[in-house]
Amino acid sequence: MSSKQFINRRARHEYEILDRWEAGIALKGSEVKSVREGKVTFTDSFVHIKGREAYLYNLHIAPYSATGHFDGDPKRERKLLLHKKEILSLMATLAQKGLTLIPLRIYFKKGLVKVEIGMARGRKLYDKRQKLKERAIKREIEQTLRGKRF
Repeated sequence: MSSKQFINRRARHEYEILDRWEAGIALKGSEVKSVREGKVTFTDSFVHIKGREAYLYNLHIAPYSATGHFDGDPKRERKLLLHKKEILSLMATLAQKGLTLIPLRIYFKKGLVKVEIGMARGRKLYDKRQKLKERAIKREIEQTLRGKRF
């Protein structure tokens, strides 16, 4: 069992995460092998609910290097595997203005590829700056405390 996970670091900076869900993802065989190699890019990826099904868009999974043929678009839409009740609750929550669904991380669980998706609200520029200031202050305090200990 592999414990690899790939984290969308930019999501935590750009968005305030309100809630999280675990979903399976429908992939082709060569895509699974590519994910195992770590060839995943989250740039501009998001989840959209179409009908009563959830799809992941713009998740770039590079073609597997050992396959002899190219099997489609690396940024194709991929179906997320969620229960109907989960999708209905997501639809109800998304009705609120300013909320979106984004992938937070991809990982393997019992040999299957899972995606952690988060209900997120976009941060304003001043919120991002404030968070960076708080982090810098916290880091300084920890460094001074570490320096005083003998």
